[in-house]
Amino acid sequence: MLDKLNAVEAKYSQIEARLAASETYGDPALVASLNREQAQLQPIVETYRAYCAAQQARQDALELLNDPEMKELAQEELQQAKEDLIRLEQELRILLLPRDPNDDRNVIIEIRAGVGGEEAALFAHSLFRMYSMFAERSGWKTEVTSLSETELGGAKEISFTIEGAGAFSKLKFESGVHRVQRVPETESGGRVHTSTVTVAVLAEMETVDVKLDPADVEMQVFRSSGAGGQHVNKTSSAVRLIHRPTGMVVECQQERSQFQNRDKAMRILASRLYEQEQERLNSEFSAQRRSQVGSGMRNERIRTYNFPQGRVTDHRIGLTLYQIESIMDGDLDDIISSLVAADQAERLKNAEN
Repeated sequence: MLDKLNAVEAKYSQIEARLAASETYGDPALVASLNREQAQLQPIVETYRAYCAAQQARQDALELLNDPEMKELAQEELQQAKEDLIRLEQELRILLLPRDPNDDRNVIIEIRAGVGGEEAALFAHSLFRMYSMFAERSGWKTEVTSLSETELGGAKEISFTIEGAGAFSKLKFESGVHRVQRVPETESGGRVHTSTVTVAVLAEMETVDVKLDPADVEMQVFRSSGAGGQHVNKTSSAVRLIHRPTGMVVECQQERSQFQNRDKAMRILASRLYEQEQERLNSEFSAQRRSQVGSGMRNERIRTYNFPQGRVTDHRIGLTLYQIESIMDGDLDDIISSLVAADQAERLKNAEN
């Protein structure tokens, strides 16, 4: 591990030197590339330097133990240095884990009402609101690409993008079946119903990232419409793409321009095809993937929102929080940080085996 860390620090120093060189600033693209690379290496380098400082502090404390007047202080400093070294070594092991190349990408989230009829559609809309509020807290931008509403304001299906640094790294664990237990607004008898909603989280891909032949894509145009058939747009600007080889269908109807809708629909299609290919490549490891936090299998029940008891339970890691109102208002930090930590622990265990 130390050899790898020394190599990372050497590379970081080289990047610093190149950024400081006057000739580098004649190439804006190079500057941007070096800044991105520096930002990725910075957490590792800063932690490694803190680790080296803790090693030096331990050595200094060991030498002071021989001085009777400094022995008590030296013991305290030695204990602190040992604790720092254990903590920093664990942080370094996590930082050196292979990085998901898609972590910095924007995300496409697709939410579909499942079992439960109108109540499932209402909860699908509640989940959209939850993710939108989390995105706003994170300083990210949310944009709806396609929405199929119900008469009561629910969402049979909703597709939207979230743009922001590290969006996929935080939201990739949300794929799966979300279950809600509550008294529906449409229930007059006060009985608790159970409904389900399926969430799919895709890393947003550009068409150049995926093998996508335009000749394989059929485009249809239609008018955007809302609940009850009310026209949002009187022109045929909405776009439906059909990928002939797979039968995938993607719609985008939120933009006024047909060109903009087509461009967004193509990115969604590319993202779905990428995910499909990743699932195919990883199929031989499906048993292992199902045991991991980030498996993202859409047919797996991952979380239950129990409104009468005010609790949210993530079944993958056994986490239960009694703060359903704040969670539904977008306060997902505790859940996401726990999922990230569990994923890191799983990957560390696999790396050590």
